[in-house]
Amino acid sequence: MNKVILDDIMGLPAYEKVREKFRQRVIELKKKRRVPVSDKVSLVFENRETVIFQIHEMMWAERITDLDKIREEIEVYNGLIPEPGELSATLFLEIEDQSHLRDDLLRFLGVDEAVFLNIGTRKIQARFEEGRSKDDKISAVQYVKFPFTADERAAFAGSAEATLLVEHPNDQAQVRLEAETRESLLADLQG
Repeated sequence: MNKVILDDIMGLPAYEKVREKFRQRVIELKKKRRVPVSDKVSLVFENRETVIFQIHEMMWAERITDLDKIREEIEVYNGLIPEPGELSATLFLEIEDQSHLRDDLLRFLGVDEAVFLNIGTRKIQARFEEGRSKDDKISAVQYVKFPFTADERAAFAGSAEATLLVEHPNDQAQVRLEAETRESLLADLQG
């Protein structure tokens, strides 16, 4: 999947004119790509379109117009675009009660070893971005990638069932990927 370049990004005045329509289109896209695994863990699978939207939204929210700062945003968010043969997602640890946020988040230490995508009998462990979890601290937002072999891509494209799993001592759940989600993700895997 092609990375985002500066030419893909509208200036702030141009974006403001189309923001609502663009936003609605990406919200509809993300409905197919958001997978709640449990009441505490959900993933949104990213692609080039969701990343372009995020860059525009950061520019809009922070009123960024400086080209160097826009390039920095592009560089950061390009890390979310999946490489050939992989899926990329933002994982959210959803803590509703903010009064115990730190303690509740710390219960998820080790989650970076506990998220998998099963395709038939194949089990793909999520690779988490480094630096978002330490011995005494964890971010509620994690960035993960699922690297596929050629056989796993073929199984995903075929009839093998696909499920997301969390196998953490404090949260164990699994959910089957719906056909609409698989179809959207298959486009990512095929480039």
